Amino acid sequence: MAGHRQSKKRRYVTWAVAGTAVVAGAGIAAQTSMAATAWPAQKTFTGRAFDTCTAPSLSAMKAWHTGYYGAAAVYVGGKNRGCAQPNLTASWVKSVNSLGWKLIPIYVGAQPPCQTSRSPEKLTASTAASLGASDAKDAVAKASALGMKAGSPVYLDMEPYDITNKACNDAVLTYVRSFMKTLRGKTYRGGYYGFTSSSAKAIATAPNKTDLPGNLWYALWDKQYTTTADWPWGPTQFTGHSRAHQYMVNSKETRGGVTLTVDRDAWDAPVAVVG
Repeated sequence: MAGHRQSKKRRYVTWAVAGTAVVAGAGIAAQTSMAATAWPAQKTFTGRAFDTCTAPSLSAMKAWHTGYYGAAAVYVGGKNRGCAQPNLTASWVKSVNSLGWKLIPIYVGAQPPCQTSRSPEKLTASTAASLGASDAKDAVAKASALGMKAGSPVYLDMEPYDITNKACNDAVLTYVRSFMKTLRGKTYRGGYYGFTSSSAKAIATAPNKTDLPGNLWYALWDKQYTTTADWPWGPTQFTGHSRAHQYMVNSKETRGGVTLTVDRDAWDAPVAVVG
């Protein structure tokens, strides 16, 4: 994601780092303040996934369904989403799901006030809670309109920032807690994408876990296809199909005669409930 809100050229400058689907309830225990309703069964994918800025065409997804990747992340919304999504429609979601793809919804919400990059939407200490709630409502609306049903996760994309800046970090955590609490109130699961050196670290090391995401997608570009060997925090954190690892970026690959530039992910976490 680092730079999926930016051009490929700027991305290089700015940020100089086959699976099986199962249905389970894993990951729920890690999440707090969940609605006291009957939750749909969690849909989990374990295997190789990819993410790319613009959702590929249906023909490209057909060509790429070779068995190497089993899931694809798509940007469902957010004011900081960087790419147009001409292919990402409810019909596209239904079609790629019928091909066997698992989908991972990403939402690029408000970014930290101390972040150096320019963003159309930035949170502040005074707006963090209200923005978190409104962005989460928008994320649910966008995912639902695409056919991603209740029980699906939404992964909030938080780009790198200075987590040693306490005021900034506190504002981000307020935003994240509000976002996740609102998601769960609408029976969607909370997920989070961030960097092991900053935004993901802030979540994993926060002393107060209340209303933090139960699923963590960490960016660590070490080219290791794993969610365990390079996990930098406690081994009991985010267990039970609650981890994903973005391990390589800007990988130009040709599959089925179609070439795409993607980021590679090791996935063992929830995916969208479709159909």
